[in-house]
Amino acid sequence: MNQPALQTRLFIGNEFVEALDGSTFDVFNPYDNSLLAKVSEAKQADVDRAVAAARKAFPAWAAMSPSDRGLLIGRLADAIEKDRDNLALIETLDTGHPIRDTRNLDVMRTTATFRYFAGMADKNEGVVIPVDAGFLNYVVRAPVGVVGQVVPWNFPLMFTSWKLGPALAAGNTVVMKQAELTPLSTLRVAELARDVGFPAGVINVVPGYGHIAGQYLAEHKDVDKLSFTGSTATGRRIVQASAGNLKRIQLELGGKGANIVFEDANLDAAVNGSAFAIFHNQGQACIAGSRLMLHEKIADQFLDKFLALARSIRLGNPLDPATEMGPLTSRMHQERVLSYCQVATEQGGEILLGGRVPAAPELQRGCFVEPTVVRARTPTDRVCQEEVFGPFVVVSTFKDDAEVLAMANNTIYGLGSGLWTNNLQRAHLLARHMEAGMVWINCYKRFHPGSPFGGLKDSGYGREMGHFAMHEYTEPKSVWVNVDAKIPVFYPR
Repeated sequence: MNQPALQTRLFIGNEFVEALDGSTFDVFNPYDNSLLAKVSEAKQADVDRAVAAARKAFPAWAAMSPSDRGLLIGRLADAIEKDRDNLALIETLDTGHPIRDTRNLDVMRTTATFRYFAGMADKNEGVVIPVDAGFLNYVVRAPVGVVGQVVPWNFPLMFTSWKLGPALAAGNTVVMKQAELTPLSTLRVAELARDVGFPAGVINVVPGYGHIAGQYLAEHKDVDKLSFTGSTATGRRIVQASAGNLKRIQLELGGKGANIVFEDANLDAAVNGSAFAIFHNQGQACIAGSRLMLHEKIADQFLDKFLALARSIRLGNPLDPATEMGPLTSRMHQERVLSYCQVATEQGGEILLGGRVPAAPELQRGCFVEPTVVRARTPTDRVCQEEVFGPFVVVSTFKDDAEVLAMANNTIYGLGSGLWTNNLQRAHLLARHMEAGMVWINCYKRFHPGSPFGGLKDSGYGREMGHFAMHEYTEPKSVWVNVDAKIPVFYPR
């Protein structure tokens, strides 16, 4: 398969430009660690250029009729759908996602998200508040202004739509920084946006390193809001850096999802759903079901089926449509995930499956890790508490609902959790008490452009998607009108 044409420069004011100092960084194909591209590296001066372009474009974009903004976002969705095969190829080469997933999930979800927010652009409604007689008080939602957005490396194409869609629909202009590992699909989306008619400066893309470009974007006094998806540790630094102008911050951070299987669950459905929860995208998902909690009555039966399924997952070249699991996105991350196998054994855990690089010679040069299943010694082990972010699931058992609820909530994270049971009363009660922004019952890792996505505790705050995201990118403005109120004269003369 031929390599697609790649955009590798910064996108500022509708033009692809070199970094001012000529800096570049290398982007690698994680399948074989070959050089994929040299990409311009944004630094502070480049971020200044992008922010200035966004600020210049903001008044006209905010004043554009919402329906016209929606039409442009819809045209971008159409262009992405038309470019589906090319974008899927770029995403697979850059991230290691299997081509069957980038083509059938990532690109299609990206298209669906832009279409949803194209429709939301003219539905960002205000309200009228009943106040004192003689006054009309109405509240409109105004765009925040220039928005900084930081996109992670695990689903770069999809997260580009999650962030751009609501920000643009609400009337904001954007400066987006992608991860240095995976900048290529976002740059292609920017090119498509220019081609369908987005005005100069509405979308700006500045690939670069988080501690340079990302940090500066968070500090920048002319950026009104920052939306960040990434690690909890980096999220804390983002909050500190934003204090200069008290910009609004939206954070979607780490997770350590509890995935609970009760004794009355449909085991075949739970096995398949639990495998998807942890092994899809090589486990590189903040909402991954990385803590598998099994009722002791069905634990052995479940594990027999689950291990058999995990052994059958086809690892290989992500460009092969038969491949079910590709490489992790970088060598550094591969080493990090493998290090947790040593952590598990040092704390008395048992590796039931995997925990190593696959033996096949054709996979040795890539960033592969076999599907890994670890039995924990206690629910407080490090592998039960720390986010591994790979195809690494830790198994515990429980006796009753109270015990497993305490186990599920015993973590600093609160992003996604799931449970499998045919007892709907139990399901609803547990969902009510689970400390997570999202709970899935008899499914896992489901989302939709209209449903809020986000977490509690150290998983961050704010929400992506739906009306909730539109509120994240707007400020309520209260307007009072004296219609026929009789106002007393307070200072008679």
